Formats: sequence, structure tokens, C-alpha cells
Amino acid sequence: MPINLQKGQRISLEKEAGGRLSRVVMGVGWDVAKAGGLRGLFGGGGGSIDLDASCVMFDEAGQAVDTVYYSQLRSNDGSVTHTGDNVTGEGEGDDEQIIVDLDRVPPNVRALVFVVNSFTGQDFGKVENAFCRLVDEGTGREIARYDLSGRGNHTAQVMAKVYRQGGEWKMHAIGENASGRTFRDLMPAMTANL
Repeated sequence: MPINLQKGQRISLEKEAGGRLSRVVMGVGWDVAKAGGLRGLFGGGGGSIDLDASCVMFDEAGQAVDTVYYSQLRSNDGSVTHTGDNVTGEGEGDDEQIIVDLDRVPPNVRALVFVVNSFTGQDFGKVENAFCRLVDEGTGREIARYDLSGRGNHTAQVMAKVYRQGGEWKMHAIGENASGRTFRDLMPAMTANL
């Protein structure tokens, strides 16, 4: 069973996975909140919302060394890959995925910070069933899940950090609400959580 993470919780990925991990997938999913009232009864949904998942790679000094997002689908070293942009949130399961080859992450990279932002500018009050989850790519087993559906007027969230400590990979469910249309707007919130 995957761990349902709470805000601020930290876990050892290898301990929770039951062994060494080499490749993990950070999946993000969401749905557009259903419209209430008569509009909802007659199919008047809330339209589409373009949430974007991004991964920023940080070194020991807290400097960003690379970013993977909808416009750069692969890190320069090839260790992190984004599977592509979903601009609606439609469909079951993960709407966007970022694959991390932990064995190929350069030694100077200490942390990978995962963020999600509303590119179209709607706040998270218009989103439901939003989550991020970490999956062992080799087995397809879900290791941990974090609910992002905190209703509110924020347009972004610093979701989680996967980081090295004592020779192993760990995960920190950050869950900090923020505002911004791209990962660049979230840099101060990310660096504050390193």
C-alpha cells in the first residue's frame, strides 16, 4: 500500500519501496471542478485547466542547475524526462508524468523539486481530485501519494522534493501553496524549502 503523505512528512524512498530504486515516476493528476447549480445539471462544466508539472534540479549551494517542464522535456544530462503537456486535465490517472533515473542524476544535484502551476491562471478552487504520486517505474508500484486538492485562491504549489541524504534518496511532501503561471515564478518558494 502506498503511503498517503501529509504536508511536511518525509520518507525514505528505498525503505518504503522495499529495496533499491533506480527509476521513479512523479505523476500529477487533476480534474476540473464540476460547476454547481443548474449549469452543472445541464452539462455546463468548468472548461479546461492547464496545470503544468515541472522539476527543478538544485545543487548543494541551492542553485538551480537544470529544469524540466513542458517546453524542455529532458534535462541536459538525460536523467529527468517529462512525458508531455496535458492542457485539460481530462482522462483517468496521471495527466502529466516526470520520470527520474535516480542512477543518472549527477552527483552535484542534491535535490529535485517538483512544482505544479496553473498556466491558464485559474486558482485551485477550480480544481478537484488533484494529486501527485511517486511510482517505482520498474514494478509500477505506487510508493507515496500526496493530495493537492487544497481549495483556495492559490494558482501553484510546491508539491514535493526528492533529495539525497546519507547516501539514499528521500522524499519530502512540501505542499506549500504559491502563485504563479510558470516554475520561474515559484523559485523563491522552492529555494525556501531546500
